[in-house]
Amino acid sequence: MGYVGQHGVATLRRYKYSGVDHSLVAKYILQPFWSRFVNLFPLWFPLHVSIDIGIPWLSPPRWVHLAHGMLLFLYQFEALAFGSTAMCGKATFWYWFIAAVPFYCATWEHFFTNTLILPIVNGPTEGLMLIYLCHFFTFFTGAEWWAQDFRKSIPLLNWVPLVPEVPVYGIALFLMIAFAVIPTIGSNIHNVYKVVEARKGSMLLALAMLFPFGLLLAGVLVWSYLSPSDIMRNQPHLLVIGTGFAFGFLVGRMILAHLCDEPKGLKTGMCMSLAYFPFAIANALTARLDDGNPLVDEQLVLLMYCLFTVALYMHFATSVIHEITNALGIHCFSIT
Repeated sequence: MGYVGQHGVATLRRYKYSGVDHSLVAKYILQPFWSRFVNLFPLWFPLHVSIDIGIPWLSPPRWVHLAHGMLLFLYQFEALAFGSTAMCGKATFWYWFIAAVPFYCATWEHFFTNTLILPIVNGPTEGLMLIYLCHFFTFFTGAEWWAQDFRKSIPLLNWVPLVPEVPVYGIALFLMIAFAVIPTIGSNIHNVYKVVEARKGSMLLALAMLFPFGLLLAGVLVWSYLSPSDIMRNQPHLLVIGTGFAFGFLVGRMILAHLCDEPKGLKTGMCMSLAYFPFAIANALTARLDDGNPLVDEQLVLLMYCLFTVALYMHFATSVIHEITNALGIHCFSIT
């Protein structure tokens, strides 16, 4: 199955990237640093390849294997003894959610405006900075700082009355949704609306491109709600991995549609990543008819979900790489 097509090949040859970054941190701190740092490497060397080069030749110390084995054992013990596989439980998925929603909406906005518009505070700059600063902070405080009640972690707030015990990561999740995700989505919709109005287009057709992502989230939430084994709490990592690859397929198809100047509106091909949900949800429903026992073991269903989305995404990625490199006469990991 081809993804690019003849029209797409012709459009790719004319494509020119356009982006605007209004971030003050990027302008005054990061861009001067990047401008100097990039001179340390030749133009023919893609920086991300440096990671791939090190992996096959890495020989970690023996204690790393011991630690990984012990931690995996404890992970398994926790799952069997306490019915939980993650400190955050269901919050694990929601942390993925607050990263995925702005990314998808920014890609959707780029599709219509033809310019990647990064506001004064944005994910690629301040968002990533917040993540690695949190890692640095956790190095000094320990991960348990995030898991305990916010009044214990932040003594200045120990006076707060009539509020139930809430872990710090729960407070952080709420703050990021309220002050980062929602304003970003509002900005994306506003920018798309201005472009659609200027072109006398249909905002409904524009919003229709959000439909597959909405179905992806709805499918995961319905499956998790009906799940007899509570997959969102007990298997959040597999759920996020499978949903992440489905999300990657949706975003990749939208990016490709933008590069190939496809007509604006719903792309039915994007819905291929949703094809597994009817089976998963139907299997969860069978547990309601058989005293909580699904027709197929949910661990196997979840594993097959991951394999399905990984296979779909890998087929898409390898096919697009092959089609674009052949059409443009370039190599995949070369920038000169």
